[in-house]
Amino acid sequence: MTTKTTHAGRSVTAPDRPGVMLVIVSALIAVLGGFLGSGAVVGTPIAEAAGGALSATATLVAPAGPAFSIWSVIYAGLIAYAVWQALPAQQRSARQRVLRRPVAATMILNAAWILVVQWGQVFLSVVVIVALLASLAVVFALLIRHPGERTSTAATAVDTVVTDGTFGLYLGWVSIATVANTSAWLASIGWTGGATLWAVVVLVVAALVGLFLARVSGGRIAQALSLSWGAWVAQGRLAGENVDTVVGWTAALAAAVVLVGTLALRVTARQRR
Repeated sequence: MTTKTTHAGRSVTAPDRPGVMLVIVSALIAVLGGFLGSGAVVGTPIAEAAGGALSATATLVAPAGPAFSIWSVIYAGLIAYAVWQALPAQQRSARQRVLRRPVAATMILNAAWILVVQWGQVFLSVVVIVALLASLAVVFALLIRHPGERTSTAATAVDTVVTDGTFGLYLGWVSIATVANTSAWLASIGWTGGATLWAVVVLVVAALVGLFLARVSGGRIAQALSLSWGAWVAQGRLAGENVDTVVGWTAALAAAVVLVGTLALRVTARQRR
């Protein structure tokens, strides 16, 4: 990697063209995978694939159907990021250089998860989504370790929304999806241990994870928003086919704790600056 220092003292790297193309291709693969998973033209809708193991009523921690609309926002963010990181100034960004390979891995794993579910392999889908979650955790850590360069107010704002916002949302929602996916696999193999207790435990753990992410990131809001979006679990348990009021209210409380806790940590972090 070639690095030089400008008169302003800023570190500038040579264009990372292979990384740029890797992200663009990976984003296209992710979007095509999402299209396949929608069942709009080809493929089977995720809720109907694998014998309905991942439907909104399959387990007590499965979010209600409308919750999955967040994927549209995430995919839009991935496309925006692929374009953003390919701009001339961003090709030379040291921050984008360290992010590109891990980001591409999340995109490929996203598409792989959809293919595995289409194949009907629920256990393998758990393996893939755990790998996806781990990859997103790496990206999140890199975002914290390599904050955006303060080149201009506009560029900083765009980078915050497109880079930090997209992958914060992505991490938060995949955290919820991992819980739902694992529960779906356990149900598919006939595990019948206290469903309500299990659901409450995993929701509490999800809330603790959300607070941990807020703590280490100084109150970053994006992942908290998508974790809190998991309140749709509450809607699905308080009304509909698979009602469980204990799980429903636990989900609602967990979502509120994550959101309020993150906002409190954000305010505290700003006051310390």
